[in-house]
Amino acid sequence: MAETVPVTVIDGEEETTIDVERGANLRDELLERDFPVYGTVSKHANCGGRGLCATCTVEVEPAPEPTHWHDAAALRFGYPRLSCQLTVEEPMTVRLLDKHV
Repeated sequence: MAETVPVTVIDGEEETTIDVERGANLRDELLERDFPVYGTVSKHANCGGRGLCATCTVEVEPAPEPTHWHDAAALRFGYPRLSCQLTVEEPMTVRLLDKHV
């Protein structure tokens, strides 16, 4: 049996805690549970989790070390992180952001 870690997801005023398999991709886990990672247009036109379109941004605490160039820049300058480039290793809190694209 795979080990899971709790991920608290904040979507507006709602807060939900989900169990995520350690090592899973955050974007994929959020989409699998129908959380709105993308905006109305970007949910149809996105890069599929390759870290190219920057439309799957979330705020996350504690902020894991980046493994992707965009994520490194986001951490350095305080921008939201790409959920497609985050691996769930430890418990975290994820705030979903309003998307305008």
